[in-house]
Amino acid sequence: MLCEVLNISLECIMLMDYLSKLEVELKIRGMSNNTIDNYVRNTKLFLDHVNKHPSKINEDDIKAYQAYLMYEKKINAKTINLILSSLKFFFGEILGNDITARIKRPKFEKKIPVTLSKNEIKKLLESIKNIKHRILLELLVSSGLRVSEAVSLRVEDIDFDEKTIHVKSGKGNKDRKTIISSSILKLINEYLDSRKRDSEYLFEKKVGHIGVKLPQLVIKEAAKKAKIRKKVSCHTLRHSFATHLLNEGVDIRLIQVLLGHSDISTTQIYTQVSTEQIKKIKNPFEKI
Repeated sequence: MLCEVLNISLECIMLMDYLSKLEVELKIRGMSNNTIDNYVRNTKLFLDHVNKHPSKINEDDIKAYQAYLMYEKKINAKTINLILSSLKFFFGEILGNDITARIKRPKFEKKIPVTLSKNEIKKLLESIKNIKHRILLELLVSSGLRVSEAVSLRVEDIDFDEKTIHVKSGKGNKDRKTIISSSILKLINEYLDSRKRDSEYLFEKKVGHIGVKLPQLVIKEAAKKAKIRKKVSCHTLRHSFATHLLNEGVDIRLIQVLLGHSDISTTQIYTQVSTEQIKKIKNPFEKI
C-alpha cells in the first residue's frame, strides 16, 4: 500500500516537473500568458487522460485522444488543432520526439468575423456612463487593441502629441504602433485628472492592472443596453476597427501592421467582411 502511494507521488512529481519545463520553455520563446496557460493546460489534460509516462506515449495514443475529443466530447476542429499544437510543442521541444508529426489535423472553415456598423458602435459607446469603461471599449474599437493589450496598457505607452499607442510585447512578444483618436485622448486626460490613485497603468487597480474579465462584462452589458442583437465580444470591436479601415480604403498591409498580425492571410479575412467595398464595385454587365 505504501509503495503504491509512493509510486503515485513520484508520478505526480514527475508530471509537474515536465509541465514546469514546458512552461519555462514557452516563456523563453516569448509566448503570451494566454498561450502558455493553454499549452500547459492542454498538455496536463492529455497526460492525465492517457495515464502513461510521457516517454511511453506513442502516435496511437494521440490519435485515440483526438478521436475521443471529436466524437465523445464533441470538441470543435479549431480547439482540437490548438490541443495538437500544444502536444506537438511538448513532445517535440521538451521530449525531443515529435510523435504528432504524421497526425492529420481536422479541417475547419474560418468564419467571417462579426462586426458592428458605425451606428451600432455609436449606440454601444453612448450606453456606457462610466468614463473608465468607455475608454476601455473605445481603445478596442478605434485602436484595434487586443483585450489583453488594452488592460495592460501603460500611460507612458500613449503618445498624446503623435496620437499613437506603442503596444509593447503584444502577441508573439512583438512591439508595434497603432493609432488613437483625439476624442479618446481627451477622455483619457479627463480620466487621469480625476482618478484618485497614481499608477503606471491606464486601467489600474490596487496592485497592477485590471484583468480581461472586466471588459468582457462591460461590453456584454453595453450591447444589452444598446439593444444590439449580434453576438458581441471584445474581439468584435477589433474586427470592426479593421473592417472600417478597409472600407475607408486603407491598404491591407497597413491594417496588418496596426493589428499586429504576423501573417497577411490573417488580415485578409476582413476582405470577406467589407460589404461597403463590395457595394462600390460596378457590375460590367449593368448596361448590357
